[in-house]
Amino acid sequence: MPRRQNPWLIVEVEASPSGQGSLVWALREAARRDATVVAVLVLDDPAGDPLEGSGRVRVREQLAAHDRLEAQVLRAIAETGVHGRTRTAVLDRPVFEALTAATRGADLVVVGAHGKTLLRQAVPRPPVRRLARGA
Repeated sequence: MPRRQNPWLIVEVEASPSGQGSLVWALREAARRDATVVAVLVLDDPAGDPLEGSGRVRVREQLAAHDRLEAQVLRAIAETGVHGRTRTAVLDRPVFEALTAATRGADLVVVGAHGKTLLRQAVPRPPVRRLARGA
């Protein structure tokens, strides 16, 4: 049987004490579960038409956000001592909303070059009643 893949913990990191606390908790949980933490900083949509304006400004904003995120992750690593379990990503708001909607029961279809996968929460199974042999 194939070995089950290690878990991933996605943490939205905000510039607040509670955001840092969430990241610290996730690192400790990743060490306990042999998991990987994906620290995510979410950028809000630019006001107005997304096609207008300079793309360079948006790239600069993403790079600055990534630097802030990396600094917060380094602080959390220093606090927990958990190394080698983090990845970082700067996401646009619609991508993060799609991921969080999947955690609340929405279907999420991930389409890539090698096919598509449906991510859906498992339906709880009713408890199995065992019958005595010969019943």
